[in-house]
Amino acid sequence: MTAPNQTPTVFRGICKQVLSGDAITIRSQPRTGRPKERQLNLSNVTAPRPARRGPGNTDATADEPCAWASREFLRKKLVGKEVLFTIETSTNTGREYGHVYLGNDIATGENVIETLVSEGLVQVRRDNLRDSAAKLIELEDNAKAAGKGKWAPDASSQVRDIIWSVESPRVLVEKFGGKPVPAVIEHVRDGSTLRAFLLPDMYHVTVMLSGVRCPTVKLGSDGKPDPSLAEPYFEEARFFVESRLLQREVTIVLESVNNANYIGSVLHPNGDIAELLLREGFARCVDWSIAHSHAGAETLRAAERSAKEKKLRIWKDYKPASMGSVKDKDIQGKVIEIVNADALVIRMPDNSTKKIFLSSVRPPRMENKEGQEVKRTQRVRPLYDVPFMWEAREFLRRKMIGQKVQVHVDYVQPASDGYPEKTCCTVRLGGVNMAEALVGKGLATVVRYRQDEERRSSQYDALLAAEMKAQKSGNGMYGKKENATVKVQDCAGDLVKSKQFLPFLKRIGRADGIVEFVASGSRMRVYVPRETCLVTLLLAGVSCPRGARPAPGGAGTMEAEPFGEEAAAFTRDLCLQHEVQIEVDSMDKGGNFIGWVFLGDKNLAVELVAAGLSSMHFSAEESKYYTALQRALEQAQKARKGIWKDYVEKTPVADEPAAEAEPTERKEHYKSVVVTEVGEECRFFAQSVDKGQELETMMEKMRAEMAANPPLPGAYRPKKNDQIAAKFVDNEWYRARVERIAQGQVSVIYVDYGNRATIPVTDCAALPGMFAAAPRYAKEYCLACVKMPKDEDMIKESQLALSEDVLNREVELNIEYRDGLEYVTLRAAGQDVAKGLVEEGLLMVDARRDPRVRELVADYQAAQDRARREHKNIWQYGDVTDDDATEFGR
Repeated sequence: MTAPNQTPTVFRGICKQVLSGDAITIRSQPRTGRPKERQLNLSNVTAPRPARRGPGNTDATADEPCAWASREFLRKKLVGKEVLFTIETSTNTGREYGHVYLGNDIATGENVIETLVSEGLVQVRRDNLRDSAAKLIELEDNAKAAGKGKWAPDASSQVRDIIWSVESPRVLVEKFGGKPVPAVIEHVRDGSTLRAFLLPDMYHVTVMLSGVRCPTVKLGSDGKPDPSLAEPYFEEARFFVESRLLQREVTIVLESVNNANYIGSVLHPNGDIAELLLREGFARCVDWSIAHSHAGAETLRAAERSAKEKKLRIWKDYKPASMGSVKDKDIQGKVIEIVNADALVIRMPDNSTKKIFLSSVRPPRMENKEGQEVKRTQRVRPLYDVPFMWEAREFLRRKMIGQKVQVHVDYVQPASDGYPEKTCCTVRLGGVNMAEALVGKGLATVVRYRQDEERRSSQYDALLAAEMKAQKSGNGMYGKKENATVKVQDCAGDLVKSKQFLPFLKRIGRADGIVEFVASGSRMRVYVPRETCLVTLLLAGVSCPRGARPAPGGAGTMEAEPFGEEAAAFTRDLCLQHEVQIEVDSMDKGGNFIGWVFLGDKNLAVELVAAGLSSMHFSAEESKYYTALQRALEQAQKARKGIWKDYVEKTPVADEPAAEAEPTERKEHYKSVVVTEVGEECRFFAQSVDKGQELETMMEKMRAEMAANPPLPGAYRPKKNDQIAAKFVDNEWYRARVERIAQGQVSVIYVDYGNRATIPVTDCAALPGMFAAAPRYAKEYCLACVKMPKDEDMIKESQLALSEDVLNREVELNIEYRDGLEYVTLRAAGQDVAKGLVEEGLLMVDARRDPRVRELVADYQAAQDRARREHKNIWQYGDVTDDDATEFGR
């Protein structure tokens, strides 16, 4: 501190802190290191003693009347300002007494002691008072006469009721509800830990700044902070905060609780101190509390990045994490495979493939009741045996497979412990961070890192927030649902199991499935959800070249046949992890099923033949798809595609009859029907209006017969596929067909209406013969040229909308084409029902390549384009259709 050459000696300094109404702490201007400090007690006066918290478990002292008012008056006048002071006397213990002035010199400046006395906030010590201080007696007498300060009639009531501790800190946090609370900072323990009084309720709280941590100091053997154990920049960070906040008026937002300390943000009129600490290199972000920060995680991360780039203070030795061999940090690609729940394979614009991992996300693991990971002691199929792994994979598959995504490379995890290098990325679909969505569903957890770990997701804070939300909502693995796994019967290579499933798969016709693995162009593994079985399926009717494969007995590798690898890539790109339908015809001696795979209206066998990647097997002549295969074969040979590149066309025989030309024009023959049931995948049942009276007559006769000859309850034992009489909820008899029987319950479909129900066996009876031969009055149809969206929630909305439009209403129906079922268009009040739903973004166009419906598809496509532009329903996040552009390998 500097001292001018005057008598008395005048010193200059900054008032750091007001201890009470008669004592202050003054510091010098900072130059090198922490500035020097000295305590100055005001001469000739005594102020009321403020309350103090008792050490340990001892009781706290109470305020003397007007102690807080005295201290606050002096605090508001002096703290943070430059003052002049003189030393009048000092004691043997080193305590100094003197005078304090505000102004440029002591002659014209304000005498702070006189101001305090005149306001009645201190009492003059009249014993041994020097002549130079006689004025103080006059000022005190005037204050007493005016009833100021401690001389006021109500002075005894000016005592604070301080709440030194709260039994339940979280209750206090909830009381303030995240609102800013006025406060005065009383102590700075380190740059990110402060003590304060919350006003006006006088709660005494210790607040740790949300989202940041400054250098700290450890306690020595005496239980006090030991400067030798301080982290680098501890003193600088503490002084940085003291010089700006100590005994300043701020607002505090209490956001959470950690033990007995509060987590919160301290807001000064000039901004958030946490952000300023980060920007100046005095603090680092901490993951565990950053989500609570009032400033927002992104703001704090940006401030930290700025300090790192400038290498300020604690970041002076900072080195950015290496990105390895990555050249482009932002890429686009088409998702072709989901690997479990944290990795995916994308096809790049140059047609190459790349495996990437979701940044900072850990897929579900096998854990015991204590949450510890279980070591695998036997062969485990993670997708099916690890709880929630199937749900996680399916969530990503349904959303992303076949979709174009935006990829931002966050970091590269180097190879270690035998594991290869990992490229970890943030993957977005239509602007949605898929890792965040996965975590938010409770189907993955967020990886916790060391505080100095740079390799993490660029959206790490959003992931933490999503995980916290999932925990609070009880989603996924945080819910009450037991860790259920998917029970799958693996029929691959198991002849006995395959024989058990063969009758079921043949009887149900087309079954929904998911292609899990493609071994070659015509060989794949398919999961069938309905039967919960995993089967190996060989395509019927085609002979496909094989790719490279292990030789029998493990003796090396057999070379690929010509176009074998291309055929496998074609099948893999077309259907790997896509939802398909399979139709099983038979089984070979190895337990492999032989049949057909359909992707919408595409027959995979036909597509392979049409692409010149497969020839037609002689067995195709006996199949119902022979004509389509033959036509595809002729087109591939004519175009000399693939295996037919050297094909020489045979000279046609003159007397061969010309093939019958296919119809190319759409025909309209609308008839009136009543829709009685709406099912899945745009399917529905309808009755002909012309047959309405006939149905009513038949039902009246049947019920009369059942009433005249009532069946004995329980006497009839129905079998699967039997046509029976069954009661409905209205207790009336209807014709029905048995679909399933289990534990005394019978699942039936009411054949004249199309609805299904599960009823007790006592509500079943033999159908009188006179009614068994009558035709079924409800027929199943499917809407032509449209399909349901892939998202499960949107499927429900679409089904509901279709039901509202047509269920139990008379509409007009026109058959457009047949493919197993009859595919139709419906008109209600003269308007095309399917087109209306497409225009509302509730259905998608199924672009069937059939000349008869070319104009219809174009009309639907225009409606879909309008829905997409207006972001209606399924299009709210952008384009969700498959991208078949050539740069993605199509």
